[in-house]
Amino acid sequence: MEFTLEATSKNARACTIKTAHSTIKTPVFMPVGTLGTIKALDMDDVLNVLGAEIILANTYHMYLRPGDNIVKKMGKLHKFTTFPKSFLTDSGGFQAFSLSDISKPKADGIEFRSHIDGSKHFFTPKKVIDIQNNLGSDIMMILDDLVALPATQERIKLSIERTTSWAKESIEYFRAKQAKGIGVEQNIFAIIQGGTDKAFRTKSATELCALDYDGFAIGGLSVGELNNEMYDTVEHTVQYMPKDKPRYLMGVGTPEDLIENIERGIDMFDCVMPTRNARNGTLFTSFGKINIKGAKFKEDEAPIDPECKCITCQRYSRAYLNHLYRAREITYFRLATIHNLHYYLNLMREVRKSIIEDKFAEYKDEFYKKRQK
Repeated sequence: MEFTLEATSKNARACTIKTAHSTIKTPVFMPVGTLGTIKALDMDDVLNVLGAEIILANTYHMYLRPGDNIVKKMGKLHKFTTFPKSFLTDSGGFQAFSLSDISKPKADGIEFRSHIDGSKHFFTPKKVIDIQNNLGSDIMMILDDLVALPATQERIKLSIERTTSWAKESIEYFRAKQAKGIGVEQNIFAIIQGGTDKAFRTKSATELCALDYDGFAIGGLSVGELNNEMYDTVEHTVQYMPKDKPRYLMGVGTPEDLIENIERGIDMFDCVMPTRNARNGTLFTSFGKINIKGAKFKEDEAPIDPECKCITCQRYSRAYLNHLYRAREITYFRLATIHNLHYYLNLMREVRKSIIEDKFAEYKDEFYKKRQK
């Protein structure tokens, strides 16, 4: 991985990340393709219509179905899915924690039952690296011990102690495999934990950022805390993260969350919000959200967003999308998903331009003014 910090506008950053498969301009929003596909789209949509340089796949889900060994046999993620650009895979720890009725974090890993058939599995720091080596992702995340908020001080303390211990085990194992020629084109990120407690975040960030990782993520946020608590935690944590490596805020979030956290120095984001909301009828625009299933759109000839250049807005009316949604036509899901992801990706392109021109503060002001109209 090559990382270049190109420009700053106060704390906001414009960077370039080069992997073996693509050049990623930041700030970047990474569409979520949990099972090796972005719901309702094909890879031509992702590559040529949206122009995404990096997407996510999920380690937990790909391990259970179709199986990481099958993905490896089929040429790993890039060949299997036909997406030639970069993949990031998360460790699967969050899904093992959240999707299983029986999930038990232990000293050496996470025991869980499959949400598909109830079979028992155990993720260790080494096992999730082995899985992600089979998947062939460009960026892999390590196993961390996450906790839902609110949580006791004792549980958060245990979380960061486990996360640091697992991180040390992970980086030693990952680099040893690279020395043997395994995963040489892959990169690995650690995940800072600590809830919203600044002392715990300081401890976690300081310990992890001393290790030989290619980048660092902030995890364990957007899990029930107030927005201001998230922003304050990010602002505090970033100061302990290296300036010469990527900074990734996991699982966040709304357009407002992206703007606020870019202002605090974050480079990378992912969230299911634009795709899930699209399927549920909520569409993002320059002027805020609209719910396309509303009766007021039945005879609305306007596009979803008059400022949007996506293929949906360039060709179809709100009235038509309202009709498709109400009729539950499959076409609706594709057109709505394309629009929402285009909105997110274009927002990042505009933000990047404002940072390079050192006009991020002005861009942010205009971003919020439009939402007040």
